[in-house]
Amino acid sequence: MRYQGHNILAIVAAAVVIYLIEFVIFAVLIPGDQYMAMTGMVEGQGDASRMPVGVVMPILTAIGLSLVIKWRNAPGAMAGLSTGLLMAVLFGFSTSLYGYVYGAHTAAYLPINLGHFLVCWGVAGAIIGAWK
Repeated sequence: MRYQGHNILAIVAAAVVIYLIEFVIFAVLIPGDQYMAMTGMVEGQGDASRMPVGVVMPILTAIGLSLVIKWRNAPGAMAGLSTGLLMAVLFGFSTSLYGYVYGAHTAAYLPINLGHFLVCWGVAGAIIGAWK
């Protein structure tokens, strides 16, 4: 199933994988109180009513990765992986640094967040690239 040269199933699969990896990292591996301390959140700040909006980020990321992979003319799992890793550092992680420089994120959170972007975007890029 394609739309303007993009494989919709690959984008959906990549978004689901990003969401699942994020769940494992931020809900299973890191205890809530530790996460709150690393990000500077205070009790009651993480309003559960916002959680459904969390599905938007993986979808937009997967669409963006599909666009960049297409623009680079980089089909294949390894090309998709390398595209995902580049985008993870150049856009995902660099944007998240605002939370450290101007916000409450701690230095301990930086490698976790970088790892999160590398794994999520790398795997998503590999899925989309392989499915081209």
